Amino acid sequence: MKKNPLRVAIVAVAAAAVGLTMVSSPASANKTLVIASDLPKQGGSADQSASTNKAIRLLLENVNYRAGKYKIKFREYDNSTAAKGSWDDAQCAKNAQAHVAARDEIAVMGTYNSGCAKIMVPILNQDPKGPMVMVSNANTNPGLTKVWDPGEPAKFYPTGKRNYYRVVTTDDNQGAAAAQYAKELGVTKVYVLNDRQTYGQGVARSFTTNAKKQGITVLSSGDAGEGWDEKAPNYEALFTKIKALGPDMIYIGGIFDLNGGQLVKDKVKFLGSNTAVKMMMPDGFTGYPDFLALPEAAGAYLSFTGLSIDQFPKGGAAEDFQDQYLLKYGEPPTSSFSVYGAAATQVLLDAIARSNGTRKDVFEKMKTVNIPASKSVVGTQLKFDKNGDILSKDITVLIVKDKTETFVKKLTVK
Repeated sequence: MKKNPLRVAIVAVAAAAVGLTMVSSPASANKTLVIASDLPKQGGSADQSASTNKAIRLLLENVNYRAGKYKIKFREYDNSTAAKGSWDDAQCAKNAQAHVAARDEIAVMGTYNSGCAKIMVPILNQDPKGPMVMVSNANTNPGLTKVWDPGEPAKFYPTGKRNYYRVVTTDDNQGAAAAQYAKELGVTKVYVLNDRQTYGQGVARSFTTNAKKQGITVLSSGDAGEGWDEKAPNYEALFTKIKALGPDMIYIGGIFDLNGGQLVKDKVKFLGSNTAVKMMMPDGFTGYPDFLALPEAAGAYLSFTGLSIDQFPKGGAAEDFQDQYLLKYGEPPTSSFSVYGAAATQVLLDAIARSNGTRKDVFEKMKTVNIPASKSVVGTQLKFDKNGDILSKDITVLIVKDKTETFVKKLTVK
């Protein structure tokens, strides 16, 4: 069978990136370690989670399922329920206990939702054989790693040791960048909504604070704006009230899963097109085909805590990984978060490859992970500060055009 030269090249790049060699001794081949993903596989996030798991499997395939001298297996967990249609508190707690109990598991890639992470991290932190490391591809709530809400972040680390990392920046940066861009768009009056969850309230709060600093009048009350009821059949009363205030932008802090489709439809129905009254959301609305398919989504602005796929650097590991994903699966990743899932796994493989194969030592080796941009599947350096936050603070602005997330601008938070 003829070898695919692209695949051969990507295997070499991926192996080098995580400090691996393609040859191992018979003795080292005996120990198998498991990396687990923990994502919402039901509801609105199902497509994105499936794409993320595909990206992780591709990365592992490219390094022959090895990290240094260890064999690596991959296990998928679902932290959502069919009844809820999104992540579930009880399921997140149950999964965390299962990770700790699974003797062959070495580390966790997840979660997608910050609220779920706040449940899981303390459980993994108290693992008697750890702490057990978790690296997220998508959590952006600041309180997981820095002072935010009361008791945060200390309450997530009962042992006093930081076992949590993330490969995307935080909502204090995302909210500031979104407010900065709203000012550039000429917005003078904005009404802020949130989904009443950890992530949505956090990013809405950051946007509200920074919009005021930009001199934008915030019409909503409260530091995070007004919460919307995810179970409401429609939002006629809400938008009728907002219309009377005359905003030129609606900022929606939250995730699409929580009746975001109806919210968007009613925004346009009662306030007009996204040209007449602008609409902006954070990355909780990115990567959703159902959102992009809505006629009412046209012209909506989105911010993203990282680089959009079309902005990944060309000519290196990042572009090679995109080519390989398309070749293997016949379609591109659902969103950048899928590829950041592979980046989070790349980080774990680096720590595992340099460890003695125990959770405790993987925890120690995580402190010195440093994958250069040229070898990273997202094209930026994968290195963390002492809190577990990625050093890169990339924020991308997108616009929905022709049912596609289209790049507008890369922002540097001022």
